[in-house]
Amino acid sequence: MASYSFSSPGYVNIPPYYNTASNGYSGLNFQYSLPDSYSTTGTSAPTSTSPYSTQPSLDPAYYHQFPPTLSYPCYPSSAYPSSYNFNSPNQLTSSIKLSQGYPNESIPSSLLDHSNPSTSNSPSPTIKTEGKSCSSSKSKANRNRNKIQQLSPDPDNNIERIFIWDLDETIIILNSLLTGTYAQHYHKDPQTTMNCGVQMEEMIYGLAESHLFLNDLDDCDQAHIDDIASDDNGQDLSNYNFAIDGFHSSSSNVNTTVRGGVDWMRKLAFRYRHIKDVYNNYRLDIQNLLGQEKYERLLQLRMESETITESWLILALKALNIIKQRKNCINVLVSTDQLVTALSKVLLYGLGGVFDIENIYSAAKVGRESCFERIHTRFGRKPTYVVIGDGRDEESSAKQLGWPFWRVNEHQNLTALVHALEWQFL
Repeated sequence: MASYSFSSPGYVNIPPYYNTASNGYSGLNFQYSLPDSYSTTGTSAPTSTSPYSTQPSLDPAYYHQFPPTLSYPCYPSSAYPSSYNFNSPNQLTSSIKLSQGYPNESIPSSLLDHSNPSTSNSPSPTIKTEGKSCSSSKSKANRNRNKIQQLSPDPDNNIERIFIWDLDETIIILNSLLTGTYAQHYHKDPQTTMNCGVQMEEMIYGLAESHLFLNDLDDCDQAHIDDIASDDNGQDLSNYNFAIDGFHSSSSNVNTTVRGGVDWMRKLAFRYRHIKDVYNNYRLDIQNLLGQEKYERLLQLRMESETITESWLILALKALNIIKQRKNCINVLVSTDQLVTALSKVLLYGLGGVFDIENIYSAAKVGRESCFERIHTRFGRKPTYVVIGDGRDEESSAKQLGWPFWRVNEHQNLTALVHALEWQFL
């Protein structure tokens, strides 16, 4: 495997990504470094007359295809593909003040409203919040399977680059709101930031408890949604009652399921299958899952969070969507949360459209290194892996595998990441 340099945060030495290989530059050893204005505190970015250095053999004519009017680092939203419509009207977000880097943008409707009018009336599984009954949308073909295999990539899918993201403090800002460190670092009102974080945390755990079996799975968490799938017999769960199947009973009655036994493992697999169904059915339609009242509260909390964090999530979503639109690149999430908690965060923060559930891993029990190794085994040696995170743990785990690491702990790091992705330098 190729080795990469890690001279400073935000500085990676990896081959550039291009949509086509016909230009002849797909194998160049391209360096992208942060300019002086983007240098991280305590580090110094490489000095250069241009923020982009290339090998002498690179044909300058290649850059004639790019818009010559780009103003770095504050660039117009028109430089983005048509899907990034940040100027669409939205009554709920008209009063939001965005960061200085994007003065003319408004929060996209895709960030705050994931309901799809064309599909809002389509049938969806019934879920009762009291936990008495839940229904599944599994197809008849899948119900008859004897064994569920973990999703594996097609060997001919030509995946070129895999971006492995950390969740907390990289894509979303929550922990630092709760602890007060964000308020201290960015000179925000501590009480306001903490209140916003506490309310968002309540919604996260509320969703995980009511729809994702957090209480049942608290001490039997899995690293991946399909880890227990081999114990699933494909039973139809349309009329299955999870509340009375004896999965979490501690009684000594004869009918009590033996923990760790075949029957108990099968019921555990049923729960993870149902979680997968819930995620896939509501990843773009969280409104129907929460109900109107909770949904409106969620929108308000997310607007408050974006105001406090100066549109941190918007910047992260820009980067994620650029990668999502590339045919030969994918986003993978590795979180230190329990799997169901991570899935709850993904749904509530509107990230379901950029992360397939098969590409979400939990490092809560197995550790980040183990998750990275699983991802590498799954996709093989052919793709280039890029790790994006905010901490030393992610960087250390990436270095052990020789993977480049992009540190994100400031707005400027996210802005530079979006710029590098948009211009296909990363």
